[in-house]
Amino acid sequence: MSRLTINQFRIIALIEGVSYVSFAITMPLKYGYEIKEPNYIVGMLHGLVFILYCFWLLILTLQKKWSWSMGILFFIASVIPFGTFYMDLKHLKPMLKNR
Repeated sequence: MSRLTINQFRIIALIEGVSYVSFAITMPLKYGYEIKEPNYIVGMLHGLVFILYCFWLLILTLQKKWSWSMGILFFIASVIPFGTFYMDLKHLKPMLKNR
């Protein structure tokens, strides 16, 4: 797999992390102030980016760029706030530097 593909996954992972953390802003708006629209928009965008993230992760894992355990670790990181940022620092950046 080329460096470009892992770099693309890295960008998707960072966007997914930002969209997930954005709920920290939209949830208080929804439940505290009864403003539902921002949460709806962020939720839709996050859902689309999460599906893209999972799809890209599956492709990288099936092409044997990563082991299944690494793929599972990346998936778990996607459901933990700031998890994708941590995985970027600990795994994705070093992968791109070593190529």
